Amino acid sequence: MKIIELPKEVETLLKRFNVPIRLYKHLKIVNSTASYIIEELKLEWPILSLNEKEILFGASTHDIGKLVITDELYKKGKEHESEGFKLLKSLGYKDDIARFTITHGNWRGDNLEIEDFIVCLSDKVWKGKRDIELEECIVNKISEMTKIDFWDVSTKLELILEKIVIESDKRIAWQGI
Repeated sequence: MKIIELPKEVETLLKRFNVPIRLYKHLKIVNSTASYIIEELKLEWPILSLNEKEILFGASTHDIGKLVITDELYKKGKEHESEGFKLLKSLGYKDDIARFTITHGNWRGDNLEIEDFIVCLSDKVWKGKRDIELEECIVNKISEMTKIDFWDVSTKLELILEKIVIESDKRIAWQGI
């Protein structure tokens, strides 16, 4: 998996706020991971309907609240989630696109879409972290959407994620954690 450029809209937004390099690199990694996952899912299940633009925007802005809550650049915290939502809303983004600032850390909520789960997964798996419960939610969604057996979907998703995990050390080093 290679690191790709952020969507132009997000690049412009981040330059406007003079984003710290650590956050910039993190957003590029998560966006690249999401892009890779999308491509692999489309190859495996061409009938799977995903809002790719939404996923990539969410992946590349999910932690934008860390521009406001800067101490969460280096330590755990959830305050950046609501601050990111407020920031995107103040810039004119609608709730349905700003939501990823909240859902990337709160994926157990009601009425979440597969796009929310993919953004959350991308934020975890890039560094080699696996979350079986989250992955099962995605398998269930894909299985429901494609009418393909849960275990067939599970096996194929596992292979996709293992390819990402294998090179996690390189991405962690590049981000500078």
